[in-house]
Amino acid sequence: MSETDYYKILGVDRNASDSEIKKAYRKLAMKYHPDRNKGNKAAEEMFKKVSEAYAVLSDKEKRKNYDTFGAANFSQRYSQEDIFRGFNFEDIFREFGFGETCFSDIFMGGTGRGRKFGFSFGADPFTAYNKVQKAPAKGSDIVYEFPLTLQEVFHGTRKIIAIDHGGKLEKLSVNIPKGMVTGQKLRLAGKGQPGAFGGPPGDLYVQVKILDDPIFSREGHDLEVDQEITLTDALLGTTVQVPTLNGKSLKLKIPPGTQHHTKMRLKGYGLPVMQNGRRGDLYVRILVRMPKSLTKKQKSLIKELAEAGL
Repeated sequence: MSETDYYKILGVDRNASDSEIKKAYRKLAMKYHPDRNKGNKAAEEMFKKVSEAYAVLSDKEKRKNYDTFGAANFSQRYSQEDIFRGFNFEDIFREFGFGETCFSDIFMGGTGRGRKFGFSFGADPFTAYNKVQKAPAKGSDIVYEFPLTLQEVFHGTRKIIAIDHGGKLEKLSVNIPKGMVTGQKLRLAGKGQPGAFGGPPGDLYVQVKILDDPIFSREGHDLEVDQEITLTDALLGTTVQVPTLNGKSLKLKIPPGTQHHTKMRLKGYGLPVMQNGRRGDLYVRILVRMPKSLTKKQKSLIKELAEAGL
């Protein structure tokens, strides 16, 4: 079930609250419970699916990883044992008015209620009553979001972060390469949460979020800056100084007749691209500033221009 959509299985929105998820699961568990569907293998399969969905979405850490990495990547990181580990069926079924029933039969292939084989409720659902098997499990991954300025993206930077590993704080120095933009991640292997039963630790993913800039806006690795000019400069042409992220100004020639909101490109003056080092472009948006009022002389001149057909 690499592409399993747990939200769709429970029939809830991706922003559903914990209580909404629990309510949806209770309704579906009551509907597909094996005691109410004797011999119905399709119902048993649905009961298994909704229980798996609830085991993931009711756990904050698992739900966060599922939302972050998507269904396919989540299934690669979590086995079914991982999904149900620590999930207390005993409390949930007691609350919903179920007994242990034949849940072990569904997941473990048990042969009936009378046989003590299957889940150890309140612990790992894949642990047999008569033999506890604790397999090593990889620790959970951590996603750490970094806010960066455009200048830090342009030049690259080094940041110190603090990660909480079960109450123990670990400080890490992370080198952020230039050109790393929103949504891109750095993987620090083995810096996630500790593994269970001797399993390897998870990984740490550093994810960038670029802060708004007072001068430049961004689209991918391209930048945009506004440049105001007067009406006469738009008509006659002019030369302006354009700011760049490296602190230097560039001369840009504005040709006569330039229209309001015209965009002019300065190639290679945007953000660097992390993978190959090339640069995006800088787009200068020309804003023609219209006068709010005119002097008598200006009105007279405008009228002459109008009479001349301008």
